[in-house]
Amino acid sequence: MKNSKTLTYLDSVHYYGRIWGFVILGLILLFPIALMIIFNVGPNWSALLTGCIAVVPMYWAVGIIEIFTYIPMLGAGGAYLSFVTGNISNLKLPCALDAIEKTGYKASSEEGEIISTISIAVSSIVTTLIIIIGVILIVPLSPILQSDVLSVAFAQLLPALFGGLAIVFIAKNVKLSIAPIILMLVLFIAVPALNASKVGIMVPVGVLFTIAVARILYKKGKI
Repeated sequence: MKNSKTLTYLDSVHYYGRIWGFVILGLILLFPIALMIIFNVGPNWSALLTGCIAVVPMYWAVGIIEIFTYIPMLGAGGAYLSFVTGNISNLKLPCALDAIEKTGYKASSEEGEIISTISIAVSSIVTTLIIIIGVILIVPLSPILQSDVLSVAFAQLLPALFGGLAIVFIAKNVKLSIAPIILMLVLFIAVPALNASKVGIMVPVGVLFTIAVARILYKKGKI
């Protein structure tokens, strides 16, 4: 086994990131295995294969795209932690980008790596604590949370979060922001189904499109 004391920061991130990634994968697989053992049942293999053929190619494609789009923004440590804890586009990515933006470091620097990882770790802890509190208080607070006044406000939480982040990055380069904004508006208006189940897929698509536009504008001397 490699001596962790001789590893650099990034080496240790990859070393322990791989270990915990496989540990989490094992824990995830243990749940269905435990159910099969406890209830003495097994999956319908033909139905499982049919379902996998339908959805696995899409998830493989999205997974590969997310690796190339999220890691430059999150850093190595932040990426390992985000992919383990989940909810990247709605929570982890905004937290990391905001933290890096406020400190003035780049995500590719070692300082940016550390800041991104800390922000995502704190986000994960806070999210877990809020979920615990929510589970405890969901019954007594349900009448209040389901009221007409608050339901309207809750529906605007994510737009408000991303709107605040968008203003910061749009202000940095207005020319570069125009094309992806138009693309997303056209796609979401023309294909309403994207607003529900496939919104997460559009984040990597938007990133790749923006990179392509940035390269074109850079070659033409526009940015």
